[in-house]
Amino acid sequence: MWMHADRGDIQEYNDSSWPKDLGSSAGRQRSGWPAGPRVCIVGASGKLGRYMVQHALDRGYEVVAVCREVSVDKLEEFSGRITIIPGATDDRHVIERAVAGCDGVLTVLVPRGVHDYSSGTAQAVLDLARPGARLVFSCGYHITRDGQDVYSWKVKALVNVVGRLARLVRMVDLDDQVEACRRVFVSDTRWTVARGSDLEEGEPQGLPVWSRHVGDPVLQSNLTRRVDFARFMVEALENDELVREAPAIVGCQTPSALAHITNSSPALR
Repeated sequence: MWMHADRGDIQEYNDSSWPKDLGSSAGRQRSGWPAGPRVCIVGASGKLGRYMVQHALDRGYEVVAVCREVSVDKLEEFSGRITIIPGATDDRHVIERAVAGCDGVLTVLVPRGVHDYSSGTAQAVLDLARPGARLVFSCGYHITRDGQDVYSWKVKALVNVVGRLARLVRMVDLDDQVEACRRVFVSDTRWTVARGSDLEEGEPQGLPVWSRHVGDPVLQSNLTRRVDFARFMVEALENDELVREAPAIVGCQTPSALAHITNSSPALR
C-alpha cells in the first residue's frame, strides 16, 4: 500500500542472437518471449539491483539486466529467468541494446570513479529509452532538486569531506552524481529520482514513505530496509503520482515515520 503522511508535503515507485525486432511485442511473441511489461534494470548486480530484479519478477515483468562483465555471476540465482546484457552502464551501445522495447528503466546511479560514470549512464538512458517509457533513478539524500532541502551538519560533512577524499583517491565522484540528476531533472521524460536514506539489510517492513524535501521530520530516522527501497523503485514504474518527483524516502516502520503517519491517510496507488 502506498502511504501518505498527514501533511501536504509528504506522500507515498546478450546479445547478437536476439531477433532484430525483439524490441516490439510482436517480435518478442514470435521468439517465445513474454508479451507483458518489459523492464530494464541498469546496475542489476548490486544489492539494490538484485532486490529490484526479484521484485520485478514477482510482478510478472520481463527483466533485462545490465551489469559489468565481472559481476555477471552475481545474477546466477536468476539464471533462465532474465536476460543479461554485460557491459559498462555508461556505454551507450550497451544501454541502447538493453532498453530496446522496454516499458520502464530502473537505474542505479553509482558515482563510480572520476570519469563521469553516473552522468554518462543517466544521459544514455535519457537519450535511448523509448519515448514515453517510465524512468526511475536511485541516488542519496544529498541530491537536491530545488535547493529547499535542509541538511544536518553530519550530512554536509559527509558530502564535503568524505566526498572530496573519495574523489582524490579516484574512487567516487559525488559531484558527477549531482550532474547526473541535474540532467534528469531538466529532461522532458517521465522520470522519478528516488532519494534513499541510509540503508540496512533485514526482512521487508513495507513500502517506504516519502517527502519532497530532506529535513522534513518524517525523514528524521534516516533508515530504510534495502529490500523496501527496491520495492519503492519498482512500484514507482506504475505510479503516475511520482512522475517528475524526487521523493526522499524513509522506512515506514521507523520512529519518525510512525510519528507522522496517520492510519486514515488515503492511498496513492
